[in-house]
Amino acid sequence: MSRLCPDVGPQPMDVQMTSSSDALLDLFEGLKYDGLPAFSDGPGKIFSMDLKDPRLKAVELRMSRNFDADSFNPHGISTFTDQSDDSVYLFVVNHPEQKSQVEIFKYIEEDHALVYLKSIKHALLNSVNDIVAVGPESFYATNDHYFNQKTLQHLEPWLGLSWCSLVLYTPQDVRVVSDGYTSANGINISPDKRHVYAMDILDHSVRVLERKEDNSLITLKSVAVGSLCDNIEVDQTTGDLWLGCHPNGWKLFLSDPQDPPGSEVIRIQNILSEHPKVSQVYADNGSVLIGSSVAAPYRGKLLIGSVYHNALCCDLRPTDLN
Repeated sequence: MSRLCPDVGPQPMDVQMTSSSDALLDLFEGLKYDGLPAFSDGPGKIFSMDLKDPRLKAVELRMSRNFDADSFNPHGISTFTDQSDDSVYLFVVNHPEQKSQVEIFKYIEEDHALVYLKSIKHALLNSVNDIVAVGPESFYATNDHYFNQKTLQHLEPWLGLSWCSLVLYTPQDVRVVSDGYTSANGINISPDKRHVYAMDILDHSVRVLERKEDNSLITLKSVAVGSLCDNIEVDQTTGDLWLGCHPNGWKLFLSDPQDPPGSEVIRIQNILSEHPKVSQVYADNGSVLIGSSVAAPYRGKLLIGSVYHNALCCDLRPTDLN
């Protein structure tokens, strides 16, 4: 059984579980990004959704007045919980005027509110696609392009350049920690925080990196996924990776409503083993969901976000629960 979530969309491109106990999920809509169709003239929004609520009702989060909401153009998101006081911080990749910066908010769950704390800009964060937070002001970020100029960015995939990178940002240290990506996209971290997973979307692979005490990253291997996989969600219990994917990149690029891009969800089990298991969990030709970009499991259900469409909630098959 599956159903679209009418309160969310179009373009809930990324989601983030914020609490395993109450299944609170953050997601956004309204991205305006070069090369993708825009579905709204207004600014972007952030929502929360309680997956335990059968209505799957999304609630828009209020932003504090000291934040420039009019230019808000959200892309990737991540959360960090400070174990010292249980404060939750929400990190959002923002593209005001097609530039790249990262916004940090304090998340007040009971008030459905985001308190703006700061914006982070840096020359190394030139084309940020996604982030994973590792501290109240620290994160790893993916750059999906090397060049800043749009014409050169469009040439990168055709030239086969592998110049994209992962960047570490902390208040004391900003540096490239992994490079050689054709286009670095989704990023996430293992439940024990010892491994980072980064998607090289044009290489059809997930790179597995070991995280050192100084936050440097060492590449261990790449796992082929056979699809243009976008964002990565990590099951906090099993450590499995769930990938929202684009099975046909050309259709995604053309965005023809008469022949829409399809959707695919891929799961990777035992990714740190010598023989990870890569399996397809969901697929359709675009008749149900157009352009899947992220997938988040929770207690027998799967929420799938999209580049073009509303979010879709599905019941997982018994074989996918093991």
